[in-house]
Formats: sequence, structure tokens, C-alpha cells
Amino acid sequence: MTSYAERRSQLTTYFDRTAVDAWARLTTDAPVSKIRATVRAGRDAMRANLLSWLPDDLTGTRILDAGCGTGALSVEAARRGAEVVAIDVSPTLVGLARERSAELLGGHRIDFRVGDMLDPWLGRFDHVVAMDSLIHYSAGDIVRALAELGLRTDGSVVFTVAPRTALLTVMHAAGRLFPRGDRAPAIVPITESGLRRRIGAEPALAGFAMKRTQRVNSGFYLSNAIELTRTTPRSQAGEKVRAP
Repeated sequence: MTSYAERRSQLTTYFDRTAVDAWARLTTDAPVSKIRATVRAGRDAMRANLLSWLPDDLTGTRILDAGCGTGALSVEAARRGAEVVAIDVSPTLVGLARERSAELLGGHRIDFRVGDMLDPWLGRFDHVVAMDSLIHYSAGDIVRALAELGLRTDGSVVFTVAPRTALLTVMHAAGRLFPRGDRAPAIVPITESGLRRRIGAEPALAGFAMKRTQRVNSGFYLSNAIELTRTTPRSQAGEKVRAP
């Protein structure tokens, strides 16, 4: 099974080289195919859903956009007053995000970075948002990532996974038939019940509760949003405080 580090490396290559032009087009209003139009609509709906789970007024809060892509979610959070750290493994996508956000932020700013969303030196956050950045990982790696993020989060972690459906399972299998150089990193379908069990068994997430879920189904875009909300202070949950 592909490790977290190996999959992260694949994602860097894919989004920074193979798919950067297609991704840049998908995240604008430029004409796209009917299939990609459904993906665009689905992503827009999911982004709006995740943002609706955050407070309307984010003044004084620190937000991590974990896997920021071209920065649309980061811009909206910054407009609400948040101090946003936006990180992605792709230098090219982060460059696009910086370029696009410059005209949209007004007096706000975003701290864009290239790197690993699990880097402990990013510091502490009130909320973490990971939209479609964990969908390429196994359930075990997802929970380990959530545990690392949870150690540095005082409010909520909202994220998406690919729900295990018959269609996604077939698409996942069919993707392996493409030549290796043409493959996108596989999306790993996850069952919500299995993920709940794993989260419940992870000591570092003992201070969190799964508050709500929401599925978005738009043609070729299918994703399941989940909100983990801190219910117990870190000291009572027995979590270790990590740097910084």
C-alpha cells in the first residue's frame, strides 16, 4: 500500500506538472467539457458547504487551508477576517493562488506556503479546512493526518473524503488500466462507518466529535464532507502539545 509520503510525492508531480493546465482552467470561468463542468459545479458547492460550517465572522481566528489549490476557499476565509495560512504541495498551484488572490483580497492577506499540510511548524489554528486534499489517501493515513492536525486545532477540522459507492469503486478500478504516465493519483473510496470507527479509536482525536456530514453529488464529482469539532480542551483529552 502506498504510504502517505509516497502519495504526497505523486500528488506534487501530478498537480505541478501533469495536470496544472487542466486544473488552472477548471478553477476559472473558462469553458470546459460537460464532464469537467459537473466537477466544477460540485467543487463550488462543496466549497460553499465547508465555508458555511465556519463562523460568518472569522475576525481574530487563524485558519489553515490544507491543500489550498488555487486559493478560492482561502480568499473567502480571509474576506471574513481570518488570518489564513494556505498550503499546497504544488508550487505552481500556489503561484496561481497568489496571482489570482491579489485582485480579490482588498486589505486582507493570505500567507501562502508550499509544503506539507502536516508540518507542525505551521503552528496552531482555530479551524482547519482540508477540501479534497485527503481523498487520495487510505483510511488509515486519513486518520493519522487528522490526528496530527487535531493536535494543533482548537476549534474544528472540516474535511472531505471520497465516499465508497459502486460508481467510484468501478472508476477507481478502471483508472488502473491507463498507462502509468497518464494516471491521476487514485482517489481512495472510504466508508463513513469505517472512518468513524477509526476516528473513535484514535487517542489523539479523543477530544473531538463528528458533528455533521454532507455529501455533494454533481455528475463526475462525488465527495463527502465531515466536520470534527473539539469538545474537550487538549489538556483534558491527554494530548501532547507539539511545537511550536
